[in-house]
Amino acid sequence: MLFLVAAFLLLGVVVGAAAHLPLPVTLAASAVIGCWLLVYGLRKHRPDGDAAHQDASYRGEEAR
Repeated sequence: MLFLVAAFLLLGVVVGAAAHLPLPVTLAASAVIGCWLLVYGLRKHRPDGDAAHQDASYRGEEAR
């Protein structure tokens, strides 16, 4: 969750600075942030991996 908050905060800073930055710099920064959010979304919603580990650790067990 903190990762997502940091991404949106960085996006807000870049959008606020977009009026003062050249267009290529703004587009490159927004592409990086967009990829960052895409990777976060894919990792968060994949059916295996972290979900099994989190469920096991919540129950106090080891992940298989």
